[in-house]
Amino acid sequence: MRKSDHNVFANVLSLLICGVLAGVVVAAAAFPAIAMSGLAAKSGAQAFADLPTELTVKRSPQMSKIYANDGRTLLASIYDENRQDIALDEIPKVMQQAMIAAEDHKFYEHNGVDVKGIARAFVANKNSGETQQGASTLTMQYVRLSITYAANNPNDVLDAAVDTNARKLREVKYSLAIEKKLTKDQILEGYLNIAYFGNHAYGIYAASQVYFGKEPKDLTIEEAAFLAGLVKSPSAYNPVMDDGSTDEDAFKEGKNRRDWVIDQMLEIGAISADQAAKAKATELKITGKPAPNGCTATLVASAGFFCDFLQRWWMNEPAFGANSYERERALKTGGYKIVSSLDVLTQNASKKNVEKYLATGKKHALMVVSVEPGTGKVRSMAVNRNFKIDDAASPKNGLSTDPAKSKRGIRGTYPNTVNPLMSGDQYGYQFGSTFKFFTMVAALENGFPLDYTINAVSPFVSRYPVASGPASCGGYWCPVNANPSWMNGVRNMWSGFGRSVNTYFAALIQRVGPEKAVAAAKELGLTFRGNATKCCDDAYYAAHPDAWGAFTLGVTENTPMEMANALATLAADGKYCQPIPVEAIIDHNGASLDVANPRCEQRVKVDVARAAIDAARCPVGDKSLWGKCEDGTARTTKGIVGKPIAGKTGTTDDERTASFMITTKQLAVAGIVADPDYIHNNVSRKNLGGKDPHSGVVNPAVAYTLKDAMKNKPSVQFEKPSSKIAFGTKVSIPNVTCKSVADATSILKNKGFTVDVDKKPVASSCPAGTVAGTSPSGSTSKGSNVTIQISAGGGGPGGPGGPGGPTTPPGRNDGVQTWLCPPFCLPAQPLQTLP
Repeated sequence: MRKSDHNVFANVLSLLICGVLAGVVVAAAAFPAIAMSGLAAKSGAQAFADLPTELTVKRSPQMSKIYANDGRTLLASIYDENRQDIALDEIPKVMQQAMIAAEDHKFYEHNGVDVKGIARAFVANKNSGETQQGASTLTMQYVRLSITYAANNPNDVLDAAVDTNARKLREVKYSLAIEKKLTKDQILEGYLNIAYFGNHAYGIYAASQVYFGKEPKDLTIEEAAFLAGLVKSPSAYNPVMDDGSTDEDAFKEGKNRRDWVIDQMLEIGAISADQAAKAKATELKITGKPAPNGCTATLVASAGFFCDFLQRWWMNEPAFGANSYERERALKTGGYKIVSSLDVLTQNASKKNVEKYLATGKKHALMVVSVEPGTGKVRSMAVNRNFKIDDAASPKNGLSTDPAKSKRGIRGTYPNTVNPLMSGDQYGYQFGSTFKFFTMVAALENGFPLDYTINAVSPFVSRYPVASGPASCGGYWCPVNANPSWMNGVRNMWSGFGRSVNTYFAALIQRVGPEKAVAAAKELGLTFRGNATKCCDDAYYAAHPDAWGAFTLGVTENTPMEMANALATLAADGKYCQPIPVEAIIDHNGASLDVANPRCEQRVKVDVARAAIDAARCPVGDKSLWGKCEDGTARTTKGIVGKPIAGKTGTTDDERTASFMITTKQLAVAGIVADPDYIHNNVSRKNLGGKDPHSGVVNPAVAYTLKDAMKNKPSVQFEKPSSKIAFGTKVSIPNVTCKSVADATSILKNKGFTVDVDKKPVASSCPAGTVAGTSPSGSTSKGSNVTIQISAGGGGPGGPGGPGGPTTPPGRNDGVQTWLCPPFCLPAQPLQTLP
């Protein structure tokens, strides 16, 4: 498309002419009296010759886009400049012609510098006494913008646009150089992608979207003319105000500018007279709007919290920069296509069920997170909150439920917040009896089989000292069972976990060791918040766990994401994967980055994980693959989900929280209802509008989320654990019927059993005070607990009787003997009351 000025002679001649003219311009400005002297021309030419010829053309900032896991559903745009570069063949000819008509008629004829235009502008401006005409070609404008984007500091940005002869001289030489390096089409493409069109739209793709809600390929003549007209003065010709209203004066100016560009298109032969007349007669309608920017403007229900999690994950990834500044710049200017892990079906199900069971606006937060086992991909994050900043344009948040903050007028996190309630370090909640998972995993790892029996008495007086408080009994930690008649008695892990028997797990953690339970929690991804060197934060106790028996009842503060991922790890046969919010990250060159790959490692032995899941079938109404489940605390869940599931309920002391977590092989879901602003604000029926925190709020929200998310997905059965980890080594229990308690205890201990004595006598044909039988009888796992039952006499049948609760003050149970609490024992109070 170039003409004869391609030849070397023409290029050199143009260079010399421009050098002389540039010298004249500089001299005229500095020394009007000698403006046309040969000396001025000579010095100008020398200055021109001394300029560098290489222009650094940096890639302009590009918006990054976050999509759902289908790669098509847009969740959010993140940018400093609303811009997306596109190829020239994606820009219609009418848009290309409109820009040339508006800015540079001779674009395809000159060599980067319009020599006649410079002379014409110089004469016109000198005669007028002020700058009225410009002579910048599209190439020179492209150079100017490229210099701006290549600037390393604010002063360089200003120098790129300052109205001086030195700047113009530099543009002339760079323009001549860049025309030798790039084709005209490449320059036009670069210009259309770098130009600013106003209303936060950079480049033709963003401008087309912002003003007309369409891609550039669909622009009409009148639309193209309007956009081309904006570049000269975006502030004067852009009619859209920041608040979305229309500036009538700017609207009129913009329409006049559009019509002028249409006339210019007619002049250069780009359109016919009929096309020009029709285009000018068409009403100017601005139908688009600025691209949403950031996580407060997500396009999928409640996805702002997920978007925020993705941003925080990005900011911790060294692959995107050496520090937080570089990583933020990469996200906002790098033009990445981020295919996130969020599944729209699962997200919509989570949000729908959260709102159904505790609607936005309530003081308590109902939070649900789902994670995919085997990959760690976060599939949903939903809460009854709006992810937005509470400002004057939105309903004011209610006062904080924390009395101290409320007195100072500090508002809470409802209904609006941008705080990371479900995944951030500053928020955590007690998950109660769900923590029995970690004690069970530790026990299984250390040789205790699922069939390991303990006589669950209530209260259980541990060996762990507690100075005072409702959990203290004579200076020791004394947990109780919430429903003794349903929970007490000889339990194994299946029934102890299924019925959430506190005292079974209090005794179990005492035998395994709290330090091993804490280690198991860390293996499964839990973190402990606070100061590890100074009492008494969670991190301190986690670093000094030897006497931390209460850990088994969920007394630390953790997030729904941590808990969902811990359960997902067990569902994936012990393969831990770091929670990750992405499926793929594609850079501006189309290359996929390895940083999006799952980060997994085997942390729990396969058989241990399968055994833990087998016991976890019991609480949710499913069947152990060994057929050992009894009634569970959430036994209706299996009927809701309709797939093989495992899970656990949890409630904390004083009902501060209620939690529930369940998993299939394909998806793990954890939910909790709590007050993020004041952890002491309990989840009683009164505070939840009369709803039971479990059966009326968190349990159905989690269960129906999983049901909806698993729709049309196959049922996949969990794998059966080995018989060894299920039952250990079976050992016969000696028959000690009618023997003295002392003799029976000695015989059983010599066989390797731990021994308890049930203080409630049972009817038996043996003499009163002797042994009526044992529970269990026959055989049990090696090392298990055997409870001696004492005969009440009376001629009843010998042998084992039914389990019963103690009628005398409970003794400390150290696994070998039972001794009575001193007379000064305080009445035992519940530490954790969990069905």
